[in-house]
Order: sequence, then structure tokens, then C-alpha cells
Amino acid sequence: QVQLVESGGGLVQAGGSLRLSCAASGRTFSSYGMGWFRQAPGKEREFVSTINQTGSKYYTDSVKGRFTISRDNAKNTVYLQMNSLKPEDTAVYYCAVTRSLGIVRLPTSYAYWGQGTQVTVSS
Repeated sequence: QVQLVESGGGLVQAGGSLRLSCAASGRTFSSYGMGWFRQAPGKEREFVSTINQTGSKYYTDSVKGRFTISRDNAKNTVYLQMNSLKPEDTAVYYCAVTRSLGIVRLPTSYAYWGQGTQVTVSS
């Protein structure tokens, strides 16, 4: 069992920045791939970004060049730096854990999820 706790969400104006953090329990954090997903009201949960066990990263097209994912294995934490935020980035953001190797984008491949943190971008 892995417990995940997200933080760092909030209300920001368009063009602003936020950094989300996700702290994981357990002693095998470095063996996990980590992902960020988001869900806007009335929409399905969508993939945002992932970083795998070797540090390879992948982003959905709509956030490329604006968001940066990183991880600190010593702190059991994954981050999502979000710059140049847009109103369409408004959603609840979730972090998740996968034991799969490689770049994993499907929500069904992630075994554990955090409770989510709200990000609201005003125009």
C-alpha cells in the first residue's frame, strides 16, 4: 500500500505559476513510476505528465513547454512545476504511482492515487 498526499494547488491568475508536490509513503519510491493526471468538471480524468524510474519524462501536448515534472527520491516526492497557466488548466490534479516500466499514460496502469488538489486559473 502506498499513500500519496498532494499539495500546492490554489487560485492563480492566467499567466501565473504553481508548483504541485506529491509525497509518497514507503521505502521503495525510486522503484515507482509517477504520474500526474487532472480532471475538470464534467470531463474524464486525463493524463498530464509522467516520470519513470530512470527519470525519463513525458508530457501531454497541451502542457509541453509550460509544465515540468521532477522527482526527489531522497524525499519520496514528485513535483509538477506549472508555468504560464491558462484557464483551461483548471482542474483537480492527482498524482499516482505505477510499478510498470517505461512511459505510462493510461490511468488504469496506476495502482495508487492521491486525493487530489484543486488548481483554479482565473482569466
